[in-house]
Amino acid sequence: MRVVIALGGNALLKRGEPMTAEMQRKNIRVAAEAIAPVTAEHQVVITHGNGPQVGLLALQGAAYKPDEAYPLDVLGAETEGMIGYMLEQELGNLLPFEVPFATLLTMVEVDGDDPGFKNPTKFVGPVYEKADADRLKQDKGWVFKQDGEKWRRVVPSPVPKRIFENRPIHWLLEKGTIVICAGGGGIPTMYAAGEDRKLIGVEAVIDKDLCTELLARELNADLFIMATDADAVFTDWATPQQKAIHKANPEAMSQYKFPAGSMGPKVEAACHFAASTGKAAAIGALADIPAILRHERGTIISPAFSGITWHG
Repeated sequence: MRVVIALGGNALLKRGEPMTAEMQRKNIRVAAEAIAPVTAEHQVVITHGNGPQVGLLALQGAAYKPDEAYPLDVLGAETEGMIGYMLEQELGNLLPFEVPFATLLTMVEVDGDDPGFKNPTKFVGPVYEKADADRLKQDKGWVFKQDGEKWRRVVPSPVPKRIFENRPIHWLLEKGTIVICAGGGGIPTMYAAGEDRKLIGVEAVIDKDLCTELLARELNADLFIMATDADAVFTDWATPQQKAIHKANPEAMSQYKFPAGSMGPKVEAACHFAASTGKAAAIGALADIPAILRHERGTIISPAFSGITWHG
């Protein structure tokens, strides 16, 4: 079975944790321990988020020379290499030496007229108290929105249209390689207006779940898993009435609304994959990946289910 696993940026660096290489490696080790058993029986493609990481790099760059800060597409490419390196190393420490890995820098085309550029929704970087967020907004011109009880920077998140490296990903899979690609939703690019196929970078961060859903469809994946820092998809989140969805039909999920900057894109991606392929998509905790494969944990969305069932 071909399994595409999307690791959330907040699963690799949880909210409130120090944004250090040591902490990230610790969390990636947890991811590797969950994924390693899956690779013994299935063909695996791994993608990952980069919201905390790319935001931190942007903050570091702005602190050095604000007028020479690297654009978000370049920072996205940096995070693909950084996180891919750690994933390869931690998985390699658990798997037989002969198992091949490849981390692929992945460019993804977006539309310059995408409405996402007018309404930034993608959270990046660390969380702040309101006063600190207001100060950064004044100093750097960044846009902030509330994320739980804290505030985080938001940037444009256009819809992915095309993954340029699909062919080499297929070639690597044919050779039995564990492929790490489309990190952070891929590197946002588009063709320059009025130019003959001149590709340029874009100041944005593509939602990695929407990009991974596109990738999973184009790779003809049998299962699409989104691993995050939540055990499942909850209705009435953070209230006494919250309930965890276990199994659901894509149509049944449409009666609920989920936050645009976090769970919303995951549910949208899962429902689209399930409805368009007839296969299953899942959302759940990083450490629960083996149990999610058995449909025991997380939220499983598939046309094979009727209505919604709930975790006890």
